[in-house]
Amino acid sequence: MTSGAPVVSNRIVTVSNALTGLRLLLVPVVLGVLLIGDEPGTNRRLIALAVFIAAAVTDRLDGALARSRGEITRFGVVADPIADKVLIIAVFAALAQLGELSWWVVGVVCTREVVATAVRFAVVRRGVIAAAASGKAKTVVQIVTASVLLVPGSLVTTLMGEAAGATFVTALVAVMLILTIASGAEVVIRAWRVGRSR
Repeated sequence: MTSGAPVVSNRIVTVSNALTGLRLLLVPVVLGVLLIGDEPGTNRRLIALAVFIAAAVTDRLDGALARSRGEITRFGVVADPIADKVLIIAVFAALAQLGELSWWVVGVVCTREVVATAVRFAVVRRGVIAAAASGKAKTVVQIVTASVLLVPGSLVTTLMGEAAGATFVTALVAVMLILTIASGAEVVIRAWRVGRSR
């Protein structure tokens, strides 16, 4: 380990890991609010949106806390990105179930995450593929896209008009898909280079 490199411990009970666990626990809450019972109205959608945003905020907090408190753990290194992926894919799947997002879009997101994760694990003994700017941008845009789709349609129509709102959502989903595919391709290319160089 080089000087100045973060120390990775085997601890499990830390504040940052607790936030990661909370994010996972909030996933079924969002799904329950959206999918249990009749089609969700304005109040339920706003509750789902609030819970989703709270879960997404924990993603920003747990990494920052782990670094600032010297609590980077092996559990957190593995569980944190998994929790992120589960949250996003679950919400997109719920929206698809409600008929507000195409299932093929969910399939693209899910395939990207599975492939990227598998590739990272495949070359982990030869080198770690650190998160790239494209991957971070992808995550941010996915969170924004999910948040916008969770907003009650009546509010979108009131703020933007039906046609403008539909165009905005379509463009946002398109940008999200481009970033999802591009960032996934970058992970594969970087993994290939790591494997080739070692």
